Amino acid sequence: MPELPEVETTRRGIAPALIHHACTGAIVRNPRLRCPVPDDLDTLLRGQELQAVERRAKYLLLRFATGSLLIHLGMSGSLRIVPAQAAPDKHDHLDILFDDTALRLRDPRRFGLVLWQDGPVPHPLLAKLGIEPLSDGFDGPWLQRAGRGRKTPAKLFLMDGHQVVGIGNIYASESLFRAGIDPVTPIGELGPRRCARLAACIRDTLNDALAAGGSTLRDFVGSDGAPGYFQQQYFVYGREGEPCRKCTTPIRKRIMGQRASFYCPRCQR
Repeated sequence: MPELPEVETTRRGIAPALIHHACTGAIVRNPRLRCPVPDDLDTLLRGQELQAVERRAKYLLLRFATGSLLIHLGMSGSLRIVPAQAAPDKHDHLDILFDDTALRLRDPRRFGLVLWQDGPVPHPLLAKLGIEPLSDGFDGPWLQRAGRGRKTPAKLFLMDGHQVVGIGNIYASESLFRAGIDPVTPIGELGPRRCARLAACIRDTLNDALAAGGSTLRDFVGSDGAPGYFQQQYFVYGREGEPCRKCTTPIRKRIMGQRASFYCPRCQR
């Protein structure tokens, strides 16, 4: 599933090309995503200027004068900027048109979302989301306060969108390795120094992933159609049995919260 770096990479690719351009319509080829695409999407968007492209957690928000289009890429989605006349492929379900340019949603598994929210009020899906890990407020003291007294494993805490948004499985595993923390360590047992180190490692991991255009494990591509390559820099994720890049100990895998978690038993304690 695209995580924060992939969604932010998409946002950065879309925004310069489309902001302050008027939408000239929408073509919905297949409305059957996780929730149906609004059947009046063309009417809602036609003639409106795109004022901003924002990200909240793993959601993209295309802001217009009368409301916002909320987009989630689901398990396999991507948004690309293509010529409006470019022939669509089988899984290209939606085009948002800006004269001769189209913002095209491709989603092979059709688990994405395209929803409309009237006015300036945030969509209910965004109401209870946690802190942004790249925001100024996310640091060691915040992490220690939020985790105080909790027995939740650090890995699962970082993946809880009500606490911290957008990190996901890949970047939680990579951040914990960089911080030298075993994924099962209760978040409430981390003291000030380890919280500060973990917060810094999360920020560094996400920024490194952004610099690499995110990760492409199967379907993800950026708005220009190019894949990300951060997967070439993984320390632990998906590397079970391979030698640790720091100490050569074989990487291990355990299942946490029904997700595979990768770690080095020597470097992470």
